[in-house]
Amino acid sequence: MTTDIWAWVRDTHQQLYAAGHRRLADAMYELPEHATEGRNEQLDAAYPEAIASARALGLPWVEVYLRHWRMQNLLNKRQQGESVMPEVVDLLDFAHREETAGCPQSVCVVQDFAICHARVDGPGYARERLEVVGETLDRIEPGRACFDCLSREYSGALEDDDRPADALAHLDTAAARMRGAGQEVSLRFHRTRAGALHLLGRHEEVLTLLDTAERAARARGEEIDESDRRWGALQRARALAALGRTTEALALLPERAEAERHADLRASWTETVELLIAAGAWENDAELGAVLAGWVGYLDGTGSHRPCVDLLLAAGRLALARGARTVALTLAATGERKLTQLRRTAGVAERVAALRAAAEALPVPELPVPPGELTAHLAEAQVPFETGADLLSVALDRYRGEQAGATDLAVVLANVLGGLGHARAAADLLWRRLDADPGSQELTGTLGQALIEARDAEGVRRLADRLAATSPADAHWIRARWAAAEQRWAEVLEQCEAILALDARWINTRRLAAAAATELGDHVTAQRLYQELLEHALPAEEAGEAELHRTVQEPDLWHLITAASANRDWAVVRSTGARIGIEFDRPEGPVDEEWQLITVRATRTNGTPVDLPAVRTGPATARILPVLGADLTLNHGDVVVFAPALLERPPAEDAPEEERANWRPTFALLTLLDPAGYTTYWIDGVRPADEAWAGFRDELRAAGYALWVYSGEQYRLPDPERDEDDLPGVYAALGLPPTASAEDADALLHELTAGWEHPVTWLELADAAGVDLRRHTEIIERYDI
Repeated sequence: MTTDIWAWVRDTHQQLYAAGHRRLADAMYELPEHATEGRNEQLDAAYPEAIASARALGLPWVEVYLRHWRMQNLLNKRQQGESVMPEVVDLLDFAHREETAGCPQSVCVVQDFAICHARVDGPGYARERLEVVGETLDRIEPGRACFDCLSREYSGALEDDDRPADALAHLDTAAARMRGAGQEVSLRFHRTRAGALHLLGRHEEVLTLLDTAERAARARGEEIDESDRRWGALQRARALAALGRTTEALALLPERAEAERHADLRASWTETVELLIAAGAWENDAELGAVLAGWVGYLDGTGSHRPCVDLLLAAGRLALARGARTVALTLAATGERKLTQLRRTAGVAERVAALRAAAEALPVPELPVPPGELTAHLAEAQVPFETGADLLSVALDRYRGEQAGATDLAVVLANVLGGLGHARAAADLLWRRLDADPGSQELTGTLGQALIEARDAEGVRRLADRLAATSPADAHWIRARWAAAEQRWAEVLEQCEAILALDARWINTRRLAAAAATELGDHVTAQRLYQELLEHALPAEEAGEAELHRTVQEPDLWHLITAASANRDWAVVRSTGARIGIEFDRPEGPVDEEWQLITVRATRTNGTPVDLPAVRTGPATARILPVLGADLTLNHGDVVVFAPALLERPPAEDAPEEERANWRPTFALLTLLDPAGYTTYWIDGVRPADEAWAGFRDELRAAGYALWVYSGEQYRLPDPERDEDDLPGVYAALGLPPTASAEDADALLHELTAGWEHPVTWLELADAAGVDLRRHTEIIERYDI
């Protein structure tokens, strides 16, 4: 097998582009970038359209390619395991059918299969991974890019089999074979080798290797991408921490927020932090414990069983060091459950047992007050959560009072456990209590929340089914909230409507239903629900503290304004705005005013976000300013509706004056209201003098056109007379109004630029106008545009 995967990608991209399938062509490059950089939302946005296009066009090779890169993201960046095993098996079968067997990406699906088993239980499936990857390596030549990837996967299987020295030897042999075949060893390959060196305790060599590999990559002209930068910093920090060079390690260690965003960093980040804690350079506090517990819960939910156990053991060691008895016992219980999902438990079972034994040996605290008074005491004394969990556990275990008292303690303890990141344990506690007190609404409500936080779909179904006969509204409510957590908005709306059919007075139900309708683009239903909310809400003066959620809140009014704006119900926009204190220039009619400059955050067709300058024309409407390209469904002059919540906080009062002066509120695009109908073409070439350029812009504006410059001072073009890049360039988007034809625009541009020393080109516009393109191709060639 000798097909060059990237040569095939380039050829396929060109063919798709030439055939007019530009979105799919772009996806061929964009999806791998999204996958490897961990841009999960962008990948999820772009993938469905791309895979549907590949299937519609009958391109099975492209389908294998797209599915492989999505799987790389799910397995590597999102650390998913058993949750995606059925999809991995289906992809492996699809990649080895007659119509796909020759696809150069098909061999890479073997890697997906191996990685998925590694996530489930790396050591348990080590032998099978070595066999399947080894057999595939024997079939491909070292000059192929796949040889690099599969060699790294083979090394990982050896490491999981407790053979790091063999892993290092295998990598060195593979590197020699790749170099002999003329292939450069990738930076990721060197990172894998650094991982083997780390396991062998050769930390100085890790630092040398990473420095040497990155220098060599730069010397070859390769760009060090964000993922490589993150991993390089983390591997260096881990090596430095292991060497006791904590100050240097702290300077390089990625922020915790980076590990929150990129799940693949978490295991190494935790290992590094544990080393820093042992050296007294990092605080081992309950906040860290809660973060690690949340990461454990994530791996538990994705079916990455072995990484889950490894991480919970680290979290358990830190909990023991803090003296957090209940947290350590909770982690031990999770470990015992996870052991049943591993094939190979030798070694790890002993560590889980040791965690439980050490947790049980921690001192059992004495209750400062009787169990019935404990909840009030914890709040009054502001007892830390982990200490509170220990006290509540003792109280619940010893409680001999009324049933309601035990339920109250269980609910409080569950909330504390949830706050510490142990949603699954909180749910298990409440399930046990529910059998003793099945009629408690507080108990079922807290259990429902814990199940949702734990991402326990089966538990949600079980609770909803249990409630359906005795409390159907509660059953619908938990189903609605679970559907909202999974963004199944049609189901949310359906469940909420079922609740309102039983009792029309529910306020929070209407809020959730209206939010779901908004997500579905059903602004008519959203407006109706918000207006009904106003009708059924309690007057503020009649509501007690516990009923404040049943009164009208200011966000309700803003959401109503937004929905009414989308429906062009300007009377409701005005009347609702008056309740907030908004003053309008005119008392009636459409709201189309000129307020302030804002930023509207939209999404490109490839799934990436983009911030667009706009003029706010009303409480929830704005007019887009820039002329935009084909990668957006908006353009200059379009009036949009935006969601009312600020996406970014304003600068603090003590922030620099320039920062405060330049700040603009940023809102999320909700829907297009009134398209202006502009069509975009591009102008490129040498920029004329400022006076000529200003006159050019003024003439275009007077004729109804729009212009938006995208180039900056760094854009330079060669002077044909001097053969030097010393001419200022301009790259600008020209917006044609719907009243102008391409022929009109071409003639106008000729007229306005006739006296310029250096001509500019508008090739696509000229092509659309049907004129001779030789002038433009000559400009492009002469100025190397």
